[in-house]
Amino acid sequence: MKIELQPFQRQHLKGLAQTLNPVVMIGNNGLSDSVLREIAISLDAHELIKIRVQGDDRAARIALYEQICDELGAAPVQHIGKLLVLWRPSDKQRIVLPKNKKALKLASQS
Repeated sequence: MKIELQPFQRQHLKGLAQTLNPVVMIGNNGLSDSVLREIAISLDAHELIKIRVQGDDRAARIALYEQICDELGAAPVQHIGKLLVLWRPSDKQRIVLPKNKKALKLASQS
């Protein structure tokens, strides 16, 4: 089950993801069980991660993105080029999402 984000929450996560480096790379062999397990471990550890996907087929990257989000219960944040950004809350909750647009503006000002 994929998590749905409000646009202002997605905007907040995109801002946080700007400085991140990809922690998982999906090669030309595609999405194997071990790669999916590694993504799950990274999401548990960091909540917000970037994934680099090899290959030039944009439709295949979009399909991978949707498959990962569905299987791991993650929220799609951003797909830009060969980079995918995912978010899934963990038990420790490192990232607190803004509840509304006003909270987002207040957080960005401080």
